[in-house]
Amino acid sequence: MDFWQQYRAIDARDVRFDGQFVTAVSSTGIYCRPSCPARTPKPSNVTFYRTSAAAHEAGYRACKRCLPEAVPGDPEWNLRSDAAARAMRLIADGEVDRAGVAGLAARLGYSARHLNRILKDELGAGALSLARAHRAQTARALLTASTLRFSDVAFAAGFGSIRQFNDTVQQVFDLTPGQLRDASRQLRGHAGEEAASGGPLRIPLFLPTRLPYDNGIFRFLAARAVEGVEQAGGSGYERLLHLPAGPAWFRAGAVEARGRGQAALPVTVSVAGLGDLPALLSRIRRLFDLDADPVAIDAALRRHPTFARLTAATPGLRLPGSVDPHETLVRAIVGQQVTVAAARTALGRLATAGPAVEAPGTGLSRMFPSAQDLAEAPEPLLRGPRRRNDALRAAVHGLASGSLEIGVGARPETLRAELLQLPGIGPWTADYVTMRVLGHPDTNLPTDAAVRLGWRLAGRDADRPDDGVPAPSGPSLADAMDTVRPWRSYATVHLWREAGRRTARTGGGAPLDAVA
Repeated sequence: MDFWQQYRAIDARDVRFDGQFVTAVSSTGIYCRPSCPARTPKPSNVTFYRTSAAAHEAGYRACKRCLPEAVPGDPEWNLRSDAAARAMRLIADGEVDRAGVAGLAARLGYSARHLNRILKDELGAGALSLARAHRAQTARALLTASTLRFSDVAFAAGFGSIRQFNDTVQQVFDLTPGQLRDASRQLRGHAGEEAASGGPLRIPLFLPTRLPYDNGIFRFLAARAVEGVEQAGGSGYERLLHLPAGPAWFRAGAVEARGRGQAALPVTVSVAGLGDLPALLSRIRRLFDLDADPVAIDAALRRHPTFARLTAATPGLRLPGSVDPHETLVRAIVGQQVTVAAARTALGRLATAGPAVEAPGTGLSRMFPSAQDLAEAPEPLLRGPRRRNDALRAAVHGLASGSLEIGVGARPETLRAELLQLPGIGPWTADYVTMRVLGHPDTNLPTDAAVRLGWRLAGRDADRPDDGVPAPSGPSLADAMDTVRPWRSYATVHLWREAGRRTARTGGGAPLDAVA
């Protein structure tokens, strides 16, 4: 976007651009989100920054009225696969907190100096400043939504010391932590409370997203929930997962509209170590695709008549992500060429190799087995075709040994190529994992049985008179997918939804190829 496009966005107070840039006003020394309700500043006083970290570097503080840190993330970090985008995904996942800037640079294949040069050129701030801004966002959420002690908030947000926490909050928000908490009391939903059994602290939070948001993603997750590890319904999902400090748990509810075009996903979280909290929140955001730009996606899908009808019926459809890349690969292998129900049954047996966890009040009892757990498990890992069992065994050995790396910092084409080198892994599995792990928006699965079924079913409805949308101009799924690039992943989810809806209506069971 050029200056005047951005200026028109802030003049219209367009919430769609919240999180994609910030507006710094030289006459006040404040930066705001694009939808800030304050009077539109004069163009001569405005500077637009790509990130809040760049505004901090330039000496601006956050607006106390619009809270520019309480916004969805930038959808470009999933759309792009360059070094800056991959760095932003890793920073959100806590890589700087775990390994420092040097560790982040090593993951991306650069020196720390060169990576900082790239980030400053692209985003206006270096890796440490970007990580610091992310910590400030987490700290603000915890201060306004929980009663955690300030020291706990500091370490949960990733700060190395109380002094660093106090200084950052004061600089970014022009308020002390206590003042920020007091000023936001009216915005707080409810405070964190100890579990009834005296268990770990459970912290309720609201994760912002953009409207429209289709809560059908909960049905997608419910159809694939592995007993004991996760459970879900039409408007809720919870699960256990492993993070560096130990077991973690979260529960998410349906996205709620919160006025002025804003919305949020309510979650309650619990971690073994507070330092795991930023990574957990980042993974929840990725699982529920909270940073997507649904207006732009739906507009692109409407370029083809069939997807225009599907989009009109289900606006704001999201791409289900992943909370654990290794687990997603295991699920995809198990789900090769079988139905959702069959794969779910196999995964339930496989999950018994995972560690048992006490999670009072949840109905959950174990974490999904790690690659190391599965590598040490006796043969066979899976019943059925030996080739599928051998493929899973090779994959978990590669993950456990470190010879195979899967994570949010990968390039899509590199991850796909590495997966295809594994025995028993074909294009469908490699593409599926790339789509889910990276949130890659432009993955095509032309051989997927549910995609083909959904396309046929959608074509049968082409002549419905109540749509107001013309019939497809041709029968080719490949042509339709080319029309909606770079959003083929979302078109795929629409076809999955169509296949699942029709199959459920006729009582035939879900036909999808994978559970993940």
